[in-house]
Amino acid sequence: KSPQEIKQIFAEIPQAIKSTTEITEKCNLQLDFETMHLPDYKVPENYNFDEYLRNLCEGGLKKRYTKATPDIRRRLDYELSVISQMGFASYFLIVWDFIEYAKRQKIMVGPGRGSGAGSLVAYLLGITELDPLKYGLLFERFLNPGRKSMPDLDIDFADNGRDRVIDYVKEKYGQKNVAQIITFGTMLARAVVRDTGRVLNVPLLEVDGIAKLIPFGETIQGALQLVPELNRRYETEGVVRNLLDTAQRIEGIKRHTGVHAAGIVITPGEMVNYVPLAKSSKNVVTTQYEDSALIRLGLLKIDFLGLRTLTVIDEALKLISKRAKEAPREPSDIPLDDRKTYKLLAQAKSAGVFQLESAGMRDLLRKLKPTEFSDLIALVALYRPGPIGSGMVDEFVARKHKRAKINHEHPLLEPILKDTYGVILYQEDVMRIATELAGFAPEQADVLRQAMGKKIPTEIERQRENFVKGAGKKEISPGKANRIFDAMVKFGGYGFNKSHASAYALLAYQTAWLKANYPLEYMTVLLSSEVEDTDKIVEYISECRQMGITVLSPSVEKSFSEFRIENGSIRFSLLAIKNVGQGAIDFIVGARESGEAFTSLYDFCVRVDSRLVNRRAIESLIKAGCFDSLGQPRAQLFKGLDLVLEKASRAQKERLSGQTSFMDLVDSTFGEAEELPPSKEWQENKLLAYEKEVLGFYITGHPLARFAEEMKNYVSHSIDKLHESVAEIQVSIGGIIGSLNKKKTKKGQLMAIFKLEDLTGMVEVIVFPGAYENGIGKYLLRDEMVIVKGRINWREEKPRIVASEVIPFNCARELLIRQMTLNLSTAGLEEDTLKKLKELFIKNQGNCRVSFNLSAPRNRIVNIRSKTQVKLSEELLDEVKRLLGKDSIQLLR
Repeated sequence: KSPQEIKQIFAEIPQAIKSTTEITEKCNLQLDFETMHLPDYKVPENYNFDEYLRNLCEGGLKKRYTKATPDIRRRLDYELSVISQMGFASYFLIVWDFIEYAKRQKIMVGPGRGSGAGSLVAYLLGITELDPLKYGLLFERFLNPGRKSMPDLDIDFADNGRDRVIDYVKEKYGQKNVAQIITFGTMLARAVVRDTGRVLNVPLLEVDGIAKLIPFGETIQGALQLVPELNRRYETEGVVRNLLDTAQRIEGIKRHTGVHAAGIVITPGEMVNYVPLAKSSKNVVTTQYEDSALIRLGLLKIDFLGLRTLTVIDEALKLISKRAKEAPREPSDIPLDDRKTYKLLAQAKSAGVFQLESAGMRDLLRKLKPTEFSDLIALVALYRPGPIGSGMVDEFVARKHKRAKINHEHPLLEPILKDTYGVILYQEDVMRIATELAGFAPEQADVLRQAMGKKIPTEIERQRENFVKGAGKKEISPGKANRIFDAMVKFGGYGFNKSHASAYALLAYQTAWLKANYPLEYMTVLLSSEVEDTDKIVEYISECRQMGITVLSPSVEKSFSEFRIENGSIRFSLLAIKNVGQGAIDFIVGARESGEAFTSLYDFCVRVDSRLVNRRAIESLIKAGCFDSLGQPRAQLFKGLDLVLEKASRAQKERLSGQTSFMDLVDSTFGEAEELPPSKEWQENKLLAYEKEVLGFYITGHPLARFAEEMKNYVSHSIDKLHESVAEIQVSIGGIIGSLNKKKTKKGQLMAIFKLEDLTGMVEVIVFPGAYENGIGKYLLRDEMVIVKGRINWREEKPRIVASEVIPFNCARELLIRQMTLNLSTAGLEEDTLKKLKELFIKNQGNCRVSFNLSAPRNRIVNIRSKTQVKLSEELLDEVKRLLGKDSIQLLR
């Protein structure tokens, strides 16, 4: 509205116009982007920031090194001079202070993250745990005079102690001087397609299919150029074109606000004097500026990251120390040259190993077969789309295993690229080549790194001229200098931060070492750390079994909230059982520890608080087998639960009213077991189905167990081996259908997505409309045993199967087996046995050929193909096994 219109609206209260003008004139916001606003850290008397920092570093020298060599001294002096020159000594002291607090409180701190691991000062202060001189990490990648922004040290803490460190910072610098940081959720490509599809009423399944065609982190426009299938559908399907065109119009818009997962900002005075504040939906006070704006304003922003892996390492070391007094007490005590660890990694047995669990990473482990720590650093850096797509990975592996020659363009490159077999893998490699071959200043080398990383052509060519000119001063010809620079551009564009890779490689190695050397303790702690993630629990229990570790069923007598070691095995956690909460578990454990063992279900119910351990929880405990120690069928306990709860409730009320004593209650429990209604145990399939319902998997057995040997005749892969097949190959797998979701496409065609589980794991299977309508649909029933043929699809990190055929297990033998070979020995073979075989074959005529492998004297094997064809009935197979032995039959597809 115009000024005149506003005046007319407020004609009755003209003071409102005048007041508005006055308020406007009083508003004067000037943003200062030049001044750093660091909190006021109190140094001891007679010290300034620089002096106290040096004093702490001198102390660190004595702890970290037996002798401070001239190289170490030069590096320390250089770093301290840069820090002093840039005015960041107090920054390092602030970070050192809260890390020291964490260590005093026995809160595990990570070895470092990001480029900060390249600082010797950070290493001497105990902020990082990697010696930057030993691993060739550059301080300039972290801090140099050419970079005007605040240093950025992100700190990992054990996730069970992170909040205590933040509370310490708030207490030290003042509650009003510390705040969390706002985030703005952006409508990224995948999410915006889904949101747009919902508004346009495009069927969810179709929208999901389109969204999944867009690579993570890519824009819609970029995806249309990169993904042929998406582009084809955009060009040929009007609905898809409209969906994507509409989505592109709102892509990138801020969708909602949130709270930064780790970021904390600290100011010298009250926060409101530096930034505007807001309250989140959960009443958390946050800044109204996001982190990048806070950094530009010169405010101290630090990421306090809670890392579960640190908690796992910490708890595992504590557990190990109870059994092995000579074992390392701290992660820093773990040796980096352990053969068992590298053997485990070379075999890609990396389930539960930090950063190395994915299928692609396991494939890279098999190829690379790391033998030293520098290989692990490289592994972390290599496993990214750029190096994989550029051929860098294959080149690195070939050179590592001496299948390709290492040719250095110039002798000065050899010491720089020694650990990477001549491959320019790290950003630090680019910087070192620039400084040592072309005389670049550290800040100039950092500019080159950024130009290559961000692929800025004009800046790259400008730096090429400087490089060739500088190399000439070291008598490197222009031709050779250009070839070296070309190699830097080619591989340097994919270069990874070596400091970050080194820190994460260290955590990967430490978890691998724990798994290789103390598997029982490590897997126990690992399972407890994932107690709320059923899929992870299933995966790690399967891994335990492959490692020869028994996981015992849960028990009200022996289980706790976490997984625990029990006589060389792992006892299952009560907290991992559905419908059983921490409050209920605390009461159960307290009741059994304050009295005798539970003698009956009634005894249990009368001794626990029914408000916490309610009917639903007890039903889950029964289904999970937690009362098996009572020696009664689960079905009987389940059937009699109502009666038991009624009696227990009455007894508890009488006790509260003073009509009976606790000992009377205990005495009354004897004989209660006999009063439960008689009931036979559930059938195996029902018992196991209940286990899966409350645990997420089968623990006392598996419906497939008795068919395991026969299943091998029908499948090409067990599910756990699908990860080894990185190509999209045709496979056949067998198992039980778990969760099943049948859907209709936009065209009204039926399709299905289901989980298939075998004895080794679980995989998602997709049945598209064509295959569904081809007859597959009628075989898709929950808990049905089937054989699935199809191809592996690797669009996501996990493999899934696109099914072309589904065969019921009870039909598999007849449909898939074409020949039965019987293994006989001529020695001791009786005529009566052959006669009985012949009668059996006549009785079971069918379409399966029969052949014989006869073991004759002198180790001769004679193969006889007969014209006999049989039907492979259970009766026939059982009788053949009785006559010839259980290992006599070989079924061939």
